[in-house]
Amino acid sequence: MSEQLTHLDAQGHLSMVDVGQKAQTARIAIAEAVVELAPATLALLRQAALPKGDVLACAKIGGILAAKRVDELVPLCHSLNLSHVDVRFEVRDAPPSVRIEAEARTSGPTGVEMEAIVAAQMAATVIYDMCKAVQRDIVISGVRLLHKSGGKSGVFNAPGYQPAAGQENC
Repeated sequence: MSEQLTHLDAQGHLSMVDVGQKAQTARIAIAEAVVELAPATLALLRQAALPKGDVLACAKIGGILAAKRVDELVPLCHSLNLSHVDVRFEVRDAPPSVRIEAEARTSGPTGVEMEAIVAAQMAATVIYDMCKAVQRDIVISGVRLLHKSGGKSGVFNAPGYQPAAGQENC
């Protein structure tokens, strides 16, 4: 059983995976989340007219900070020396929403998928927090891993995901 479930030891108890013997490789992960907003809220966001200030700047910082603290938030997750974290936004009119794309990079023995996913989720949470004064029924959806590369399992691209130019072989 513990061969299939990597976070269980031989006795079936929770255990952090030992990655000490794994190869150090360049690793990249990209995740997304979508924040669904009312058209009026989206207009205020575009105009930087929401009561709490610059929503996207704050969400970017929140996402980056969250990526750096994943080992404190996710049980049994390894501490990583991140070499790069970025959070990008696509503001969409139809349907009114903000698509978040978070990217994390490291060179090491374990992947950065959790860092990218948590960064996207936290950026979405910050957007919610900064918009809730004008809209309470905001929906956060579509959180998923889009891309990962590095390590023994190689490259993964989610169905429908098209890597940006230059990222095809990341």
